[in-house]
Amino acid sequence: MKTLNKLVFVFFLFATLLAKADIDDMPVPGGGGTGGHGTGGSPSSPIDMYVYLLSVVAVAFIIFYTKKYKKIKA
Repeated sequence: MKTLNKLVFVFFLFATLLAKADIDDMPVPGGGGTGGHGTGGSPSSPIDMYVYLLSVVAVAFIIFYTKKYKKIKA
């Protein structure tokens, strides 16, 4: 159980770091005006191209580890 707790902690730490990596801390150039608010506010991340592939890999991992866990438990 200790290993599982460590794994969950590392997963949440990694997820937090990824979430904070997307925050843009650079100031907006210009005189601080109100400007337009469109969909092009921040550049999209390159992970957007692989959403379907990552979803398939995630489902494959879930199936693999579920079968492995059932095999050990039986």
